[in-house]
Amino acid sequence: MRLKVNNVTRQRLLADRAERAESFADRFVGLMGRKSLAFGEGLHIVPCNSIHTFFMRIPIDVAFLDREGMIVKQFVALPPWRATSVYFQAKSVLELPAGALQASGTQEGDRLVFEPVV
Repeated sequence: MRLKVNNVTRQRLLADRAERAESFADRFVGLMGRKSLAFGEGLHIVPCNSIHTFFMRIPIDVAFLDREGMIVKQFVALPPWRATSVYFQAKSVLELPAGALQASGTQEGDRLVFEPVV
């Protein structure tokens, strides 16, 4: 399923071609092996409260979201071969191309909304 991701706090579009990873296999593979991630693309991992970038080739922006879609922690341009802490408030994670959060002015405390692309 393709998703549109809006930052409703800032009235900014973060992605219009995001995908959701809900199965164990999809969550495990994530973005590993991708050579690039274009602006407008992203991956919403549900459930998730910690990630790693092992075996990844690209840096990514990461937003940890609580149950209501509020950003509880974010990382800008998290490089490959890193691991984050566990964020117990987080129920999902949005991975975006490096630079997407900064370009949109997105900050911790902002609320994101996900809509299916029809």
